[in-house]
Amino acid sequence: MTALVVRLLFPVALVVGAALVAKGYAQIGDGFSGGAAAGLGALLPYVALERREAARLVGARAAWKLVGGGLVLALAVALAPVFTGRAPVWHLPRPDAHVARFGVLELHTALLFDLGVAALVYGALVATFDRLFPPQDEAAEREDRA
Repeated sequence: MTALVVRLLFPVALVVGAALVAKGYAQIGDGFSGGAAAGLGALLPYVALERREAARLVGARAAWKLVGGGLVLALAVALAPVFTGRAPVWHLPRPDAHVARFGVLELHTALLFDLGVAALVYGALVATFDRLFPPQDEAAEREDRA
C-alpha cells in the first residue's frame, strides 16, 4: 500500500514543482522553489521503496546531467547579454514590449533562467538522496556502478 501511495504522490510533487515555476511571474513561485518542491517529492520513493526502484523512478541516473544542463542554461541566459554589450541578466522582451504566451504562461528569458535553476536544484537533490541511501548489498552496489 505504501508503494502505491508513493507512486501516486511523486508525480503530484513534479506537477506542483512545474506549477511553481510556471506561476512564478504572476504569483508566488520561481525556479528554486519549483525545483525544491519536486526534489523533496523525490525523497518519498527513497524512504518507502527499495533503493534501485526509487532511483529508477526519480531518474537518479540523469541527476548529474540535470545539474550540468540546468547550470549551463541558467548561466547562458544570465551571461548572454554581456556579449551584446548589455548588463548581465538582461531579460527579453522588455517590460513595455509584447510577450508571447502559451496559454497563461508568458514566454521570456526569465522563464528559461528559472527552468535552468529548477533543473539544477532537482538534480542536486536527487543526486544527494541517491548518495545518502546506499545499496544494501555489494551485488546491488556493483550493479549500480555499471
